[in-house]
Amino acid sequence: MAETLKEKIINRAAAVDDALTSILSVPLDDPALIRLQEASRHGALGGGKRLRPFLVIEGAILTGASMEAAMPAACAIEMVHSYSLVHDDLPAMDDADLRRGQPSVHKAYDEAIAVLVGDALLTDAFTVLTDGAYAPETATTLVQVLSRAAGSAGMVGGQMMDLYPVGLDEDEIIGIQRRKTGALIVAAAEMGGIVGGADPAARQALKDYAAAIGLAFQIVDDILDVTQDAATLGKPAGADEAAGKATFVSLLGLEGARARVADLTVAAKTALAPFGDRAEVLAALAEDLSARTA
Repeated sequence: MAETLKEKIINRAAAVDDALTSILSVPLDDPALIRLQEASRHGALGGGKRLRPFLVIEGAILTGASMEAAMPAACAIEMVHSYSLVHDDLPAMDDADLRRGQPSVHKAYDEAIAVLVGDALLTDAFTVLTDGAYAPETATTLVQVLSRAAGSAGMVGGQMMDLYPVGLDEDEIIGIQRRKTGALIVAAAEMGGIVGGADPAARQALKDYAAAIGLAFQIVDDILDVTQDAATLGKPAGADEAAGKATFVSLLGLEGARARVADLTVAAKTALAPFGDRAEVLAALAEDLSARTA
């Protein structure tokens, strides 16, 4: 019997967790380094949707590679994503005490360790990409795509824009979220295509798909932030509203935000048309993300 989407997501996440556990369990003999490693596991493991690794893996499979071939790239992008969450939760940033239903790293350990955990996860991600898993040209391309998505032109820039917004109109919010949330999601799909040896047209189709689901993902997050409680979300609810941040819900209203998610889901599925029925998993994922409740 074929796996359902839910089973596939669960199984892919378990495989990623196993690989990440191995990466973050190198034998050490210095107490400080052991504590850093423990804190890194706390920040990178223990839950999470593993959306970005899933996109890497499915993008690679769609374009001709295996899950095993995609796994180092999948782990690398999840390490970068986990670093961003550890730093976002710090008191100087979003000041969140919970992440994935457990104390955030600075609450479970301390702020200095949380900073170093983020530094380590980010830096070590590029070691994972360049330690021989991929041919040099492929590794170079993967590093370039991931570093651009994570850096000042992508996720970090989006976080800066979110902390110090110039305006609160729709264009500004879309610009923030395409960088802060969307950039890594787009990179994940493209990295899968790179591992699979996709041609430029196929890589662009994957990027267009991911850009649509990435924006939809953030709008759904905004919806959930005002419709669900902290126990359901696994993190504080209503944080954006309390901080006075503009969201898609505050701009479009709840029903308008839901309508925008529906439009983006159609756009995502349309972008997959060049792959035909082979893209059924990614098409189903777009539908699933739009309907999520946590």
